[in-house]
Amino acid sequence: MEKVNLTEKFSQFSEHYSPKIAGELNGQMVKLVKFKGPFVWHHHDNEDELFYVVKGNFDMEFRDRTVKINEGEFIIIPRGVEHRPNAKEEVHVVLFEPGTTLNTGNIKNEMTLERLEKI
Repeated sequence: MEKVNLTEKFSQFSEHYSPKIAGELNGQMVKLVKFKGPFVWHHHDNEDELFYVVKGNFDMEFRDRTVKINEGEFIIIPRGVEHRPNAKEEVHVVLFEPGTTLNTGNIKNEMTLERLEKI
């Protein structure tokens, strides 16, 4: 039962769109990710995702609209909803999602990470 300092954890990596596991509870993972630029359009068949912005802001793009998520805000993406995170500048985000969630959802490409590093 150790506390987690998000600033310290985010300082341990610099790569974008490469989530790190910062904690686990009840089959859910707390992941930290930095990103800049657009990700891939995707959806998750079986998992909801929570994106909580710790530093910066980003646009969560949907096929029919875009929602700006600012520092201190979060958005929950329901399973099955196609989406694409896109950040003009680097953003630091906490993800809360089931341990089985693949970062690229239904898409497998060069950005897909099968195994995540724990920090």
